Amino acid sequence: MASEKQYIDLYEQSRAMINAHSSAVMNEIRETAFEDFKRQGFPSRKVERYKYTDMDKLFEPDYGVNVNRVEFPINPYSVFSCDVPNLSTSLYFVVNDSFYKKALPKVGLPEGVGVMSLKDASEKDPETIAKYYGKIAKTSEDAVTALNTMLAQDGLFIHVAKNVKVDRSIQVVNILRSDVDLMVNRRVLIVMDEGAEAKLLFCDDSADDRHFLGTQVIEAYVGENASLDLYCLEETHEKNTRVSNVYVDQQANSRLNHNVITLQNGITRNKLDLVFKGEGAECWCNGCVIADKSQHVDNNTLIDHQVGHCVSHELYKYVLDDKAVGAFAGRVLVRHGSQKTESDERNQNLVMTKQARMFTQPMLEIYADDVKCSHGSTVGQLNDAAMFYMQQRGIDEHEAKLLLEFAFIGEVIDRIKLEPLRDRLHQLVEKRFRGELGRCSNCQICK
Repeated sequence: MASEKQYIDLYEQSRAMINAHSSAVMNEIRETAFEDFKRQGFPSRKVERYKYTDMDKLFEPDYGVNVNRVEFPINPYSVFSCDVPNLSTSLYFVVNDSFYKKALPKVGLPEGVGVMSLKDASEKDPETIAKYYGKIAKTSEDAVTALNTMLAQDGLFIHVAKNVKVDRSIQVVNILRSDVDLMVNRRVLIVMDEGAEAKLLFCDDSADDRHFLGTQVIEAYVGENASLDLYCLEETHEKNTRVSNVYVDQQANSRLNHNVITLQNGITRNKLDLVFKGEGAECWCNGCVIADKSQHVDNNTLIDHQVGHCVSHELYKYVLDDKAVGAFAGRVLVRHGSQKTESDERNQNLVMTKQARMFTQPMLEIYADDVKCSHGSTVGQLNDAAMFYMQQRGIDEHEAKLLLEFAFIGEVIDRIKLEPLRDRLHQLVEKRFRGELGRCSNCQICK
């Protein structure tokens, strides 16, 4: 197809330049990724995990790609100011797909914690990066992951050493910045050593009113007895297309709290692949989607119970208005011998108009006989009795609708453990339902 050919041609013509502006570790698997991409091509809607989003159409436009690593003029520390009350974070920036290192947070991180450019980290400590980079994000199994791996030249590396507990949350703001339509390929590698604990907040924002196409691959290794809270908040605009693949490897007795929140976007396709590698591990995977106009949000998850005595919780909620399209496909796989597995999966959706569409497909695949697993989904509209009850007590129809929508989505927000972020998201969600921008008022890039 033409959309695949332009990326194949781009790589073949720019191979030397791509390698020159990256590192040996990242280059080492680049050719394999290229061959995997050529072999697979973009998945059609006949592929089960991509049935709700036309990937070929997303990648068809001719975007610019900054393979020569031209620097875009921006100082994010001077234009970005987060107004979340009491959210004391160590703040870092990724501009398009490059770690911003001209200025760093004044408050240092504890010893044993590193947040840095992936390229720099792989040159400084190639053995550690080579041990983890590209190991769970397999290019042979996913064409978007292969495309990202063959084009990514830098990224973000976060490492928390053994038994180190990071009290201050680490916030990473991903800023899209360009004077022309642009494709970015962002790469993130997170390594949590045994007993480590950290809270990470990723915020996606756009500084320019251009068409952006972003691929993102996150690999997160959660070691034995480690704990990771990973929050991903998207507030971009309708010209933004985001394709994100998150891969998580959990070892024995580890904990993961993963939250993906889509408040403003154009087209979003999120994939989560989580594997339990050690017994006693537990995860909470939550999603919150508010979409209107012609927005499209597709969340696809796989939770793979490869060993027994693990627990997974999954809750995704959507509120769709106007002509928005939502999709959720969640598969929980319990393999042979994975006894004493516990899993619950729920997808609940409000469709506010006849033009909006929601596709939902929760799945359980169980090959063990001593388990407690449940799944379910609902698609509906606001409760007429509740609306009538509120109007009888003097609340007009519009306000009653907003209150019910807010209460519906609040269950997901309440699962966020980071209290200042939870409180701020309650405000953002309410403003979103009221049609207000809902971003930080003192931040120039949000205007």
